[in-house]
Amino acid sequence: MDSEPVTITPCPDGPLLVRGDFTVLTAPGREETATDRRVVALCRCGKTGIPPLCDGSHRAVGFRAPAPSPAEPSED
Repeated sequence: MDSEPVTITPCPDGPLLVRGDFTVLTAPGREETATDRRVVALCRCGKTGIPPLCDGSHRAVGFRAPAPSPAEPSED
């Protein structure tokens, strides 16, 4: 079976959606987050009760994602 490429998509004022074949590793020396899902939502607000996964807490705390930085011009 071919592995599916990994994509990371930020949800507006919400989590990062990770799709594909991946393993979520926590801090060095800690266990990996077990998941057999093809898509997971990673918390960006820091208020989740199930880190590193999103539990929807961003809605209750009014999390607002920072505006993206302008793209750097490429030097071709």
